[in-house]
Amino acid sequence: QVQLVESGGGLVQAGGSLRLSCAASGMIFSINAMGWYRQAPGKQRELVAAVTTGGSTNYADSVKGRFTISRDNAKNMVYLQMNTLKPEDTAVYYCNAIIIRVVGGKWYEYWGQGTQVTVSS
Repeated sequence: QVQLVESGGGLVQAGGSLRLSCAASGMIFSINAMGWYRQAPGKQRELVAAVTTGGSTNYADSVKGRFTISRDNAKNMVYLQMNTLKPEDTAVYYCNAIIIRVVGGKWYEYWGQGTQVTVSS
């Protein structure tokens, strides 16, 4: 089994910062891309940021310049540093990873349970 466990969410005032962490554990041979998605009430889940094994990153336009994604390949962890938070950043944030469990196996997509981020105005 593979588990993704997020931490670091919470309540913060507009303009503040939070750092999300996600740890992947279990039967893991290799992790390809890792990323963060979010879903606000009544809206579809959207990509916030993603990072490849080599460190290439991709961000949603709405968070560029404010959020930074990083990963620690040795620890199978991915982070999201969120600065200058806005009320519209309020959502449940989900960790995502593309993982191959055994040598020669297929890539599968895994999700964490989500962590709530609430930004007050």
